[in-house]
Parts: sequence; C-alpha cells; structure tokens
Amino acid sequence: MIERFNATFIPQIAKLQDSEYNNWDEFLDPVVFAYNTGVRLSTKFSPYELQFGRRPRFPIDPPPTQLNLPNPSDYYTQLNKSLKLYQLYSRGNMINQQDLSTIRYNKNRKDKHYNIGDYVLTRIQGNHLKLDPRFHPTPMIIIKGKHPTYIVKDPETNKTSQIHVNDLRPILEVNLTP
Repeated sequence: MIERFNATFIPQIAKLQDSEYNNWDEFLDPVVFAYNTGVRLSTKFSPYELQFGRRPRFPIDPPPTQLNLPNPSDYYTQLNKSLKLYQLYSRGNMINQQDLSTIRYNKNRKDKHYNIGDYVLTRIQGNHLKLDPRFHPTPMIIIKGKHPTYIVKDPETNKTSQIHVNDLRPILEVNLTP
C-alpha cells in the first residue's frame, strides 16, 4: 500500500519543487491534502469522506452553516449513521470494481486443463533474484486432478504436492525425427 502511495505522491512533489530540489517539504501539506480529498475510483469516495463521514471543506468553500443539535450525543449518533452509509456505499462500489477487474483479467486468460499422466513444470515459490529460474527443472507428472488444483508427483523422489493450475506449465513434446 505504501508503494502505491509513493507512486502517486512523489511525482506530485517533483512537479512543485524548485530547480534546486530544496523546497519539497513546503509542499507536503498541500499534496497530502489533495491526496486525502481526491475521490478514489474503487470506492467513489475520498479517504476524508470515509474517515469523517462528510465531504471535506476546501479553503475556497463558504463558511459552514450552523448545525444545531440539542444534545451532544446527537452529533455522535448522526456521525455514526453517516459513516455507516459511506461504508455501505463504498463497499458496494469496491465489490463492483473488483468484479470489473475480474472480468478484465479473465478476458484473455487461458483456462488450462491437465490430464492424469501429463508432464508439467512447477513454479518455484518464494523470493528469487531477477535471473533465477521461475520453474523447477525437474518435470513432475500429474497423478490426480480436480481443476483448478492438481496433485503432482516427482518421479525421482516419489514426493507428491498439491499445486494450483496457475503454478503449472506444460512440457511440450517435440518430435525431432523426420
């Protein structure tokens, strides 16, 4: 999450600072304010609205009108109602955006199915360097499968593992005889 914030935040600071790059700290407050009051595509609300249950007041806005609540607990009750509404609507908006993202992701995705006896390579899990191999060099054989999860066996050690289809790659047979 912090990487996403920095990817948005740093270019904004870079646009505003002077040519000697020594006044960037003067722009922190305005850039953070702009970030917190900007409407997000996924929720259709700004972080400010979701935190405080109301739209932010900008410096150019007229002074607020009086809100008369006879009892201080009325403010708390009203705030809770507002926050619940914002959360309800933002949750619905986020689910809608997630569904749209799923459709976009699956649009050109191949739904690969494997058969028992197929040879596959399995993905190496965990952190690795840029030039490290992504898949184990030893071919595994599929011994059982219920899509999208397959059980593969290492023919050398007879060890079995349960692997998701996204972590498998087929080994293509090439016939080199003319």
